[in-house]
Amino acid sequence: MQFKHCRLEFDGPVATLVLDHQEVMNAVSMDMLAGLTEAMDAIDEKRDEVRCLVITGAGKAFCTGANLQGRNDTSGKRQSAGTSLETGFHPFLRRLRNLHCPIVSSVNGPAAGAGMSFALMGDLIVCARSSYFLQAFRRIGLVPDCGSTWILPRLIGKARSVELSLMGERLPAEKALEWGLVNRVVDDAALAEETKKLAHDLANGPTVALSLIRRLYWESENNSFEEQLDLEQQFQRVAGRSEDFKEGVGAFLEKRPAKFKGR
Repeated sequence: MQFKHCRLEFDGPVATLVLDHQEVMNAVSMDMLAGLTEAMDAIDEKRDEVRCLVITGAGKAFCTGANLQGRNDTSGKRQSAGTSLETGFHPFLRRLRNLHCPIVSSVNGPAAGAGMSFALMGDLIVCARSSYFLQAFRRIGLVPDCGSTWILPRLIGKARSVELSLMGERLPAEKALEWGLVNRVVDDAALAEETKKLAHDLANGPTVALSLIRRLYWESENNSFEEQLDLEQQFQRVAGRSEDFKEGVGAFLEKRPAKFKGR
């Protein structure tokens, strides 16, 4: 399915959202954000079929941030940096945050600015060895946005986060792995296959439980210990009523592989 500067591909229960504006290394314009919104609508329409989402970029880049040459929307009206966040970037990020299934970020090249934030929305992040991350905002006199000042310190600590943002230096994939920012780094030629394997493993799993797991970890950052215990209990009740739980227990007792259906 083709949308403005992005496309959506389906491989069984796995949907792949490809940022595709290679002339600007997949930098994000308001037009692309409109396309991403339509793509997310299409995923919602197929929510019973889509059990894992992969996000990647076309060509040599994952996403190099906001498209400074394409700040105008389709009406030709120039939007301020703050307005474009409120009307375009934030709704997309919230939809990823609240998605019904696990997300795998497949970082095939530079992930800079907002593109870095897009990548960090993945529940699992797989990187090509040549890829890198960049908090590019200071290079054009802006502050980090798209949630990066919330996500980064929780993943790699305040000191490293502040340095990345103040200095605007590249963070190679191998160093990102060492710091705990990403999950896996593979050779460039192996990225597509590793991503496919990981995504299908998730999609064929107990996706009711996997969805609840990702929600638990998102909520844990702001909950007290007691609040998190209560939320775990609440979600465990939901998971315990699923068909996948019954199948998982039955498969365990019968010593056979489980066949989960995401219900």
